[in-house]
Amino acid sequence: MAYRFEDIRLEKGMYGRSGRTFAQTLEELDPSEHYRGTPLEGLDAFQRQLKRFDIKVKGRGSDMVEKFFHTTDSAVLFPEFVSRVVRQGLEEQTILSDITATVTQFDGLDYRSIASVPTEEEKALRRVEEGAQIPQTAVRTQENLVRLHKRGRMLVASYEAIRFQRLDLFSVTLRQIGAYIGHQHLQDAVTVLTDGDGNENPAPAFTVGTKPISGTKGTLSYEALLDFWSQFDPYTMNTMLVSPDVMLAMLKLTEFQNPLTGLNFQGTGSLTTPLGAKLLRTSAVPAGTLIGLDRSYALEQITGSEITVEYDKLIDRQLERAAITSVSGFAKLFPEAAKVLKV
Repeated sequence: MAYRFEDIRLEKGMYGRSGRTFAQTLEELDPSEHYRGTPLEGLDAFQRQLKRFDIKVKGRGSDMVEKFFHTTDSAVLFPEFVSRVVRQGLEEQTILSDITATVTQFDGLDYRSIASVPTEEEKALRRVEEGAQIPQTAVRTQENLVRLHKRGRMLVASYEAIRFQRLDLFSVTLRQIGAYIGHQHLQDAVTVLTDGDGNENPAPAFTVGTKPISGTKGTLSYEALLDFWSQFDPYTMNTMLVSPDVMLAMLKLTEFQNPLTGLNFQGTGSLTTPLGAKLLRTSAVPAGTLIGLDRSYALEQITGSEITVEYDKLIDRQLERAAITSVSGFAKLFPEAAKVLKV
């Protein structure tokens, strides 16, 4: 049986289509739906091209980097391979999906989000009498633009230096680059959560030992966490971002030494607090700081582009120096849905 993917002519111009990634272009030329009920079902268009040129990218039998450059057509696949592995590293190491309410795709560098900040009177859903006007909730665009930032790493290597390296081994370096980019995006997200996105919407900040938070400044107690938790009504503090030192202090609290909590942590590596919030540790949070948030309402992630590589250099010059970048930014949705606690 002849398959369409075996006859597609690959060229680097497939990377430059506006609004289309290389993978999307391949899918248009070779739709995956045509392979239902065949041995190739479950593979996407790019994976079918790897099969076409017999390129094995992982496992003990993975090929060497030079396998991509055996033909002009197969060389075109290399930037997409780099992009996918970097994206894998980004997704494996980032916790952005745990703190963002929504992700918006946007083609540009300046984005204007929307906001709805109801008063206490507007929050109350009072009974509407017959013929009376229904209360309104105003939704408006933000006054100031949210700037998106390009984050990335420069891949510096000659073809001669890596041509005989196994793709599985080379992927480790690429995944690490993705992890670096993901951490940089996380730092941007933490900055927006605490300081706002430029629209005068920083997170309300509290300090242990200062009303309404009980305790002694510099010491974290369970009572202080309860006081902090109580500040979130009508939102729910379902996620906590903490610095490494605060994480250590929390684990030493008696209330966090519940056997069931410990078993869950030992078995999955995930720690659910006695307050019901998911606890996430990251060095992107400043020392002595805890950020509580309702992940359903606090933060919007704006993605300007997915992982992008300089395909000309990867195809024509066989590496040398190639930038691997991602454009992303963050906007506050409801300022009261995120709050900061200083220990």
